Amino acid sequence: MKLRLSYSTCPNDTFIFYAIANKKIDLEGVDFEISLHDIDVLNKNAAEDDCPEITKISSNAYAVDLWKKYVTLNSGAALGQNNGPLLVAKNAFDLKDINSKKILIPGVNTTANLLFSIFFPEAKNKTPMLFSKIEGEILAENYDCGLLIHEGRFTYKDKGLTKLADMGELWEETFHQKIPLGTIIAKRSLEKDVIEKVNRLIFKSINYAFEHRDEAMPYIRENARELSDAVTQSHINLYVNEFSKNLGSEGKNAISFLYRKAFEAGALKELPENIFM
Repeated sequence: MKLRLSYSTCPNDTFIFYAIANKKIDLEGVDFEISLHDIDVLNKNAAEDDCPEITKISSNAYAVDLWKKYVTLNSGAALGQNNGPLLVAKNAFDLKDINSKKILIPGVNTTANLLFSIFFPEAKNKTPMLFSKIEGEILAENYDCGLLIHEGRFTYKDKGLTKLADMGELWEETFHQKIPLGTIIAKRSLEKDVIEKVNRLIFKSINYAFEHRDEAMPYIRENARELSDAVTQSHINLYVNEFSKNLGSEGKNAISFLYRKAFEAGALKELPENIFM
């Protein structure tokens, strides 16, 4: 059986899927056709007619419309714990002035943009840009501030940027919930036993990576934007946790809560239903 599998180049994803991509575990007859992309590209690809059967997705992109054709898997998710996308600037300013600023976001349907929109609903001057270019544009003072995701949260200080706010900290301080950043989803058209098998393989792949960290590093390193092993390990430690292995009731509740708040804020036109496998 052949299934298309797409995920990002970020260390948490390449860590999670290392064993699957390199056939380090029994794939139970599944032949995965793997492609790696930036998260904004993954979001857009999932919306196409010829979309992958299994893909990483931003929590926001899934809730906009993709929940109708995809179901959320229990394994493979990235849930932040008191951390999330960072709002940074070269020249610090009072957040009371955010509405007048030029802001970079890593994609309209990213969870980073959703969180920002909930906390700063009147800040409308936003420009989508590939996440890896945001730091440079802010440093060049072409924009006043921007939202950093992935490895950027570990490197912004060294590049001369200042943190204005952590969306994850704001979320947990305000709502006392974990922050769902991204999940792995599977087409609803797949047979139930196939979805369960894929979920089982991802769970096994995560366990294998934890047991063979050093072995997985070359694969993770060759796809990472930042080459520092310290940054890579920090990224993995932060975003691959117990919720990555199994969302459980707490993880599922966190995702459902995010969607309710987004719906109440007018960021979603309808509330996603029956979203978990």
